[in-house]
Amino acid sequence: MSTALHYKSNLRDIFFNLFEYLEVQKDTLGKAPFSSSLDEETAREVLRGVEKICSTELAGSFVDSDRIPLEFDKATGDVKIPASLRRSIEKYQEAGFHRLELPEHLGGFGAPPSMHVGELEMVAGSNPCSAFYLFGTFVARVLERIGTDPQKARFAQRIVDGNWGGTMVLTEPDAGSDVGAGKARASHKGGEEWHITGTKRFITNGDFDVPENIIHLVLARPEGAGAGTKGLSLFIVPKLWVHEDGSLGERNGVYVTNLEKKMGIKGSATCELTFGDDKPARGILVGEVHDGIRQMFHVIEQARMAVGVKSMATLSTAYLNSLDYAKTRVQGPDLARATDKASERVRIIQHPDVRRMLMTQKAHAEGMRALCFFTAHVQDQVEILGGHGASESKTLDRLNDMLLPLVKGYCSEKTYELLGSASLQIYGGSGYCMDYPIEQYIRDQKIDSLYEGTTQIQALDLLFRKIAKDGGQTFGLLVSRIEKTIAREAGGPELAKEREMLGKALGDVQATLMALMGKVAESVYHAGLVGNRVLFAVAELTIAWLLVDHAAVALAGKARKPEDADYYDGKVASARFFCRNVLPGLTLTRKLVEQSELGLTELREEVFG
Repeated sequence: MSTALHYKSNLRDIFFNLFEYLEVQKDTLGKAPFSSSLDEETAREVLRGVEKICSTELAGSFVDSDRIPLEFDKATGDVKIPASLRRSIEKYQEAGFHRLELPEHLGGFGAPPSMHVGELEMVAGSNPCSAFYLFGTFVARVLERIGTDPQKARFAQRIVDGNWGGTMVLTEPDAGSDVGAGKARASHKGGEEWHITGTKRFITNGDFDVPENIIHLVLARPEGAGAGTKGLSLFIVPKLWVHEDGSLGERNGVYVTNLEKKMGIKGSATCELTFGDDKPARGILVGEVHDGIRQMFHVIEQARMAVGVKSMATLSTAYLNSLDYAKTRVQGPDLARATDKASERVRIIQHPDVRRMLMTQKAHAEGMRALCFFTAHVQDQVEILGGHGASESKTLDRLNDMLLPLVKGYCSEKTYELLGSASLQIYGGSGYCMDYPIEQYIRDQKIDSLYEGTTQIQALDLLFRKIAKDGGQTFGLLVSRIEKTIAREAGGPELAKEREMLGKALGDVQATLMALMGKVAESVYHAGLVGNRVLFAVAELTIAWLLVDHAAVALAGKARKPEDADYYDGKVASARFFCRNVLPGLTLTRKLVEQSELGLTELREEVFG
């Protein structure tokens, strides 16, 4: 089998999330600040166009992205990507879909976040390396939000018009995830100009040969600034200097000095960047304010969302590929006739364990998609109510902040687990070979649990900054939605058992959080030991609620459109399987948290010997 056109999209489920469950055509499309000309028909047409180009152009360079090495010129610091990947990116940009979420005044479609998630899912699922190279439009949107008016005119519009690249530059070799330990320095040279010195590591797409210019958003510590994250400021550092009139100047003093050798996403140039070594790395203070970490979180939070969507997209196409294989691969007799030597060999989809692995993938892929789209729809409403920081959107803003660690932390961890335990396992030994895309899926996806803060960082963020900080009020917003689903008996008698299990799971998670907060009063180490379990529990509760809600909508949809019964029955099957096979684990999580003890933290290091 050729893996060249490996990608299998699920546009049907994307449309279900957008137009049947969230009903964005009623409360989002056409409303300010989004394009007034966007309606359901237009949105469907655009996403069909995205699917077509992803399934052909982007999927076509998926294998080359992995097997044709990047070219790094140490003398110039320039990086060249495989020719087919370059063509894929250029074709996508020519089609204009990378401008989907940009506001109309920047030359974009003016689409809401929920519609952008549909686009991002297909781009990341068809070729994750290409998704990273299209990051420049997001940098433009960030500068449009937090830059000064001259900076917006000088950079944001030029990034869009020129299809420039963009990066977020935080990590340093000795600091890792401890961003506040960064040593990169910024010295003020008068006027707008700052000079940046230092080395940054693991910078995604720090250089590549598609765009004319690349804009780096760089965290550095101004001379005399305090220690920790509060002393950091954010700077615009272009590869080629950009004059005030928008014209390009000379090469700036930021160079790639090393290219990381990785287990996956090999076509994505992960770089070491050195600033101000042979010549000054000139930068401009973003917004003319020293508020770097707060400003960078505009980028970080959206990057975390994108990573979660990437993981979900990978599981979805992995599932659909393994489903096709299971429908055609003939091996072994039916289990009920295994003792009959002469019994007919059957397709492996008829084996119970294969069905279990298939439904495990299906339920989780659809559940993760539901979580991603629900979170994006919350972001839709935040924008409609005035945007991040507006008083009218404050409540939903907090809910979005609480959901992001679930999207990033849970989707990245659970996808990696399922790619190995279910997706690859269905293929048997064939899946371990490069004949099928699953082995590359696994290698390309593993980075997602490490990108933008490890899973433990996501867990501690959820527990302390998103739940405990406001006394559980934001978590209560989620609880109230779950309780409404149960109270209105969503899905009627057919989903009675699922609603019952959802109610029990809600009680388990609430008890888990109460137990953990009590334990943390004893020692914060308890959060470190069981925090990941709690993040998974909150995520699985949320996903189960969404799947039950989806199933209720599907039952109504089947009554209206019986010709689509197979799809709608599949939605109900996913909810049933998830509730009955995943939610019982939340009772175990509660018991483990209640019984949490600190013996592991007190062991002598020699015991690990």
